Amino acid sequence: MSRKAFRRLTLDERKRSLLEATLTCVAREGLKGATVRRIAEQAGVTAGLVRHHFGSKNGLITSAYAYLIGQLTAEADSRARQPPGDARAQLRHFLIANMTTPNLSEEKVSLWATFIGRVRYEAEFADIHREGYRDYLALLETLIEPVLAMHGLPQGAAECRRHSIALNGLIDGLWMEGSLNSGLYSRAMLPGLIIEASERLLNLPKGSLSGETQQS
Repeated sequence: MSRKAFRRLTLDERKRSLLEATLTCVAREGLKGATVRRIAEQAGVTAGLVRHHFGSKNGLITSAYAYLIGQLTAEADSRARQPPGDARAQLRHFLIANMTTPNLSEEKVSLWATFIGRVRYEAEFADIHREGYRDYLALLETLIEPVLAMHGLPQGAAECRRHSIALNGLIDGLWMEGSLNSGLYSRAMLPGLIIEASERLLNLPKGSLSGETQQS
């Protein structure tokens, strides 16, 4: 199943409510405990409507995983475009979106961890994961390339791909640990930390993404 089908908030409202209810039930009950009956009750619909839209519990679960991944990416992408700004501002907004709510969420990381265990063994989950990762890298490349160009740095396809893979790893690590909120540090430091670390990773002048310098 393609993640792109769930990337935007334009789903049929009944389908969307079922996907949201599925995520709520999985977060609360786990995959095994999130039965079709409980999901239907959470959504306020009949179990028959679940079968009508998704065919089976497995169809609903895989769709919910695609929906979760798509919403995380769409939220960060939307934040990058609003408010409008130059390439550095767009990349900054994108990075910060991953370090703040609603993306920074213990529940969302827990859901992601629950689903990711199935990627190794189930082709549908592997396909969703692969497509989601590919799309996320492509989005990062489009945000990174003009920033590199503004600072006279190499911005060919190979360079942008390497940077996007590395930056994705940085985002994922801080997102997971920050969402789990171990208490070792304040979440409030994460936006500044991701900006500083990204500047170093991309070889940008200090302060260029934070807006503290206007070097170009």
